[in-house]
Amino acid sequence: MSIRLIVGLGNPGPDYEQTRHNAGFWLVDQLTRQALARETRFNGLAGKVRIAGEEVWLLQPQTFMNRSGQSVGALARFYKIAPEEVLVVHDELDLAPGVARLKQGGSSGGHNGLKDITAALGTQDYWRLRIGIGHPRVLGLQQDVADFVLHRPRKEEQIAIDEAIACGVEIVPMLCEGKFDAAVMRLHTAAK
Repeated sequence: MSIRLIVGLGNPGPDYEQTRHNAGFWLVDQLTRQALARETRFNGLAGKVRIAGEEVWLLQPQTFMNRSGQSVGALARFYKIAPEEVLVVHDELDLAPGVARLKQGGSSGGHNGLKDITAALGTQDYWRLRIGIGHPRVLGLQQDVADFVLHRPRKEEQIAIDEAIACGVEIVPMLCEGKFDAAVMRLHTAAK
């Protein structure tokens, strides 16, 4: 078993491009040199790339975050990609900027994009690459969570988020080769 579909979560459009909620889009952008093509049947931007010698689909849903499952489910069903072969990259409030963590399954942790993907795939057993963006209370900000995720990170936070994304990009080839334990070990020791 290896990763055959990498989904970056975010919100479409220029108003959201630089917001914390688009951390998943940012990682997928790092994985491809060419623009992804609009695929109306999948409600997203999609393209096939070669990573570690394997053909892998990249997907950026063009629905809003809370409807991401429409896009992920459509592509996974069409290409017969099992949930265990799906990696969803998303922002994570419970991790500090600069921290990235990989896991398979588990709850959505209140993330509406993950809730919708779980409903569309019929299981929680897909992989998640969680990119830390921090929580407004922990960062000493007076914003509510919805406002926080829909705003740009501060400069120092963006630098840390970019470092976590770079660590995530580094382990993607291992995931595409099915080396999940090695990927977890490298990521969890590299992205602090």
